[in-house]
Amino acid sequence: MLKEFKFLISLWKTDLASAMEYRAAFLSQSIGMILNDGAYFIVWVIFFDRFKDIRGWGLTDMFIVFGISASAFGLAGLLAGNAFNLADIIVNGRLDYYLSLPRPTLLHVLASRTVLSSAGDFLYGFISFLASGQFTWIGLSRFLLAVVLAAITFTSFLVIVQSLAFWMGSGGNFTALAVNAMVTFAIYPITLFDQTARFLLFTIVPAAFMGAVPAMFVRGFTWTLLGQMALASAVFLSLAILLFNFGLRRYESGSAIQVEV
Repeated sequence: MLKEFKFLISLWKTDLASAMEYRAAFLSQSIGMILNDGAYFIVWVIFFDRFKDIRGWGLTDMFIVFGISASAFGLAGLLAGNAFNLADIIVNGRLDYYLSLPRPTLLHVLASRTVLSSAGDFLYGFISFLASGQFTWIGLSRFLLAVVLAAITFTSFLVIVQSLAFWMGSGGNFTALAVNAMVTFAIYPITLFDQTARFLLFTIVPAAFMGAVPAMFVRGFTWTLLGQMALASAVFLSLAILLFNFGLRRYESGSAIQVEV
């Protein structure tokens, strides 16, 4: 385990060094994403200026929800950038490169790329949390924990969806749909949805664990909420690993031979 953690650190250092070679692009993309997120959130500011409250959720709560979702999305892009294009890697036979090396394939694939603009999403999440007016050091620690668990759930969901490419043969459009579904539903108050929709948002598309549940945890600690987030991240991570490894057997038996250099 320690060896793999050191390997991850080395990959992330390499990704960061690569990003720093193009600092202007890195900074411009990050700042652009911060501005983009801020512009998107203005819609909520205007909405709550008119309606004040949505079934117990106010603007302050939405700052926290949006902040966690943005930072979780950003953290996934920074540390597991290939989670967003895993299906293309599978379909185009580019897993061969990772299979040729003595490292856990899924771990190596995910951490081998950093999405530069994700730094803006990650930072914006903290800006949004500070703007909520709920900052305390304990609250910040809960926010950090919530972001990490939400990022694990989000990344695992992406892996699950894109691992279907082992059987479907493609998955680009389906992946985009899945990402949009997670991000879109994560930034809405869970009280807006009926029981059927809530069931879907806690299971099939676990957007509730990327927004509403972590936000409730930040607002007020309970062991129940922490347990729900931890269980969700563990279950979806386990499913992601199992499905990817199961599909990998199929890939090894019939995919094109192609090594990246």
